[in-house]
Amino acid sequence: MASIFTFDHDPPRVNSPWQSGQDSARRPHAERSVTTGAIVESDQLSDSQLDKLEAEPQDGPIEYKLHLLLRPRRTYDKMSTTLKVSGSRQSGPIRDAKQPRQPSQPLASSSQTRQNRLHHLTTQLLWRLQQSSPYHSTARGDLVLPKLPEDIADLTVLEKPGKLLPGLEESNGALYEIGVADDGTLVGLTKDEMDESMTTLKVMAASLGCRVEVQRMKAVGSCEWTDIASESDNEIRVADLWVAEALVMPVLNTQSNTDGQQTSQLDSAPRRGASITEQLRVSLIGPTTSGKTTLLGTLSNGMLDNGRGSSRINLLRHRHEVVSGRTSSIAQELIGYEGRRIFNYNVDNINEWPDIHDRAENGRLAFLLDSAGHPRYQRTTLRALIGWAPHWSFLCIPANEEGITTSGVHSLSGVDGSSGVGMASMDLAMAHLDLCLKLAIPLAILITKSELGQRASLKDKLNVVFTKIKAIGRTPKLLTSTARDEDNLTEVPDNDLQKIGDEVINPIAETGDPLTIVPIILTSAVKGIGIGLTHALLRSLPVPPMPTARDFVPLALNPEQPAALFHIDEVFEMSLSRAQTATTSGSSESAPVVTGYLRFGRLSIGDRVVLGPFPADDEDAGALMPKDHPSPGYGLSIPHPSSAEFARLNSRHTLSASKVEGEWRQATIVNIRDLRLPVQTIEAGQAGSIQVVFEDFDGEASDSSTAVERPKTSNARLRKGQVLAVPSQHMIDTGLSLQAASSLIASFKTADVKSLAVNSLLNAYVGMVRAAVRVLRVTRQRPDLNSREVLTEDDVFGINDHIELERTKSEADLDEYHSEYHVSLELLNSREWIELGARIVLVEGGSKDKSGLEGYVGRVIEIGE
Repeated sequence: MASIFTFDHDPPRVNSPWQSGQDSARRPHAERSVTTGAIVESDQLSDSQLDKLEAEPQDGPIEYKLHLLLRPRRTYDKMSTTLKVSGSRQSGPIRDAKQPRQPSQPLASSSQTRQNRLHHLTTQLLWRLQQSSPYHSTARGDLVLPKLPEDIADLTVLEKPGKLLPGLEESNGALYEIGVADDGTLVGLTKDEMDESMTTLKVMAASLGCRVEVQRMKAVGSCEWTDIASESDNEIRVADLWVAEALVMPVLNTQSNTDGQQTSQLDSAPRRGASITEQLRVSLIGPTTSGKTTLLGTLSNGMLDNGRGSSRINLLRHRHEVVSGRTSSIAQELIGYEGRRIFNYNVDNINEWPDIHDRAENGRLAFLLDSAGHPRYQRTTLRALIGWAPHWSFLCIPANEEGITTSGVHSLSGVDGSSGVGMASMDLAMAHLDLCLKLAIPLAILITKSELGQRASLKDKLNVVFTKIKAIGRTPKLLTSTARDEDNLTEVPDNDLQKIGDEVINPIAETGDPLTIVPIILTSAVKGIGIGLTHALLRSLPVPPMPTARDFVPLALNPEQPAALFHIDEVFEMSLSRAQTATTSGSSESAPVVTGYLRFGRLSIGDRVVLGPFPADDEDAGALMPKDHPSPGYGLSIPHPSSAEFARLNSRHTLSASKVEGEWRQATIVNIRDLRLPVQTIEAGQAGSIQVVFEDFDGEASDSSTAVERPKTSNARLRKGQVLAVPSQHMIDTGLSLQAASSLIASFKTADVKSLAVNSLLNAYVGMVRAAVRVLRVTRQRPDLNSREVLTEDDVFGINDHIELERTKSEADLDEYHSEYHVSLELLNSREWIELGARIVLVEGGSKDKSGLEGYVGRVIEIGE
């Protein structure tokens, strides 16, 4: 499955064939020249007795070349290494008799021929470099080869590395064995031919933005040839034959800042600066039988389903998902659009996400997240809806399921202890719908499996959906298509684009509010019904403006707001590539990769950032928190345990987060991918992955008040819910550090929240954070007094007090409805980064009569440290 969460923990390695072919027991010794007997000093001399390498591998980052000359090779009279030089058209058999020769060494017939050979050799080098990259898809961009001068006397002016070709940033390099035949025979080159071949290799590497390091040089024999150009006629010359091993490495032209500033100084832009393609982030939600994954597979693969789930196989991440048919994790897919064209895996030459980036560079990218639907995995659904902050949510409701809910009371029969396990599919769908409406996320509804639905049952379902949507002031729009979508999976039909524009996009543009319209589409992944309309929707839906640090509260009210903030969703342990190791000053070869999205700001390679908050004592904190940092009690298979069970489990080790110190640790960004596309910079609102290298603690950190020796940051364990941030200039000037919250106050505009009991334990979702919290207090905030309640001069006897007593019950209920409730919460076990003004969702412990999606939605108004 193509996903930003998929990383190869054992990337391709560049291993020298000399290491596999030599006897490890042999002691290294110096090389002796065959002809002069001189001792040749070398660091790579342990392979002196090796007379042949393994045959050249067809795949991988190792290339054998007899030579890299841009001219025909001279003809030799004798060579001690072979009778016939295989693999070279310029070479011939050993000759005892002299052959007729030209007055000088023959060159290529024209400079264009030399240019073509250079192009061929450079393309071959590019392919070998891609073979050592974790993802060696087609490199983006065209090769920019230097134009060779007519005179080949000096090519050193072309040896300076240029701009790194996009796609080679993570390459571990390529090994060139020069003077070696394809079967591994050590043929060798003379000194002048080796120097000329090495110059050609440096020119090839420089055009790709790489450098060349000679790893070993070995004398393997001698040769004789007749030099007819010498002053004495037919002079016999003797020379040593050498083979060389050269490592070609990408040059990452980055310089990390050293003064703690948020800017970075770059020598050049080695790859695309930042993706300029518009990105739409969409979460697919719905009950477990709604066909979300199957529909996503049809959209991303461009192929209809066979009715047995064939289109969703490539999207499932775990074996148990394939066996059970239930999605338990968030799967991601990418679809590109430009005009009417659809760029998915059904298009030729599209194998990876970077290929989709290339084709849709001037269009739009739709990043879709497929969430779990089963009640057992409802925290995954909440993560997709809250943590990923989608621009739009697509609710999938199956047309063929019975169990219509009209009274609002869910029909439940869960018997295994999990919340809502026995709920009807429609009940779960309504629970998803209610949560989306509470979260005020732009919403579209897809009625799946429409070919299996009964007309009467479908009408009843739509009536329930329409009623809920209209009750909060939104307008549902039922859209149908007459196009035969099964024959039109590569382009968006014109009539579908027109319908989406007239019925959805234009009304939203008139009001300026994407919440006003809720499009509803009948779809079928088997028959292709509504697929074109769904593509048209993804192609046309409005994307919110670029987020900023001032979206929630003004900066003046929140001086601890960083300049850039990246929410961490997943963490992967990776090792540095050879090129990254050479450009970083840290001693650790470990470089974790964090995935998520950039809430605001901008991040570039070379930026110094802070990550956290980390507990001050890693060992104690690790004992309190499971690996994935769930709330206490989440070790059970129940997504939200009952309140009584929750309290019992927490009573074992309830620890206030205020008792845990929070630390921020510095790191340097060494690699960035924007939805798998290697970029130099990631912009606000974009999703991707960032690789960092922690800085070793040197005892001179900003917090100098403590003399306690801390563990090395390379051993720090990152977890989901943490953030990666760049401190603002104001924070640097004033010495402020990022906050690590231990408590908070949230505002709720629903009277239902007053049912929360003091000291009760809840699950809180804020951004990517999912934490256990304790309720400290719930207070009601009176609404602002209106003119009727203001004491005037004519009311000197307080008559309004009597009028207040005469108010009807409906008026009192209206005040109750407009009241605001403040809930004080204490975080348990660990501190978290919580943004002031962010949306928060409180979920109580689940039970058999709840879906696990019932929650209270509010805003964070105060942070406590």
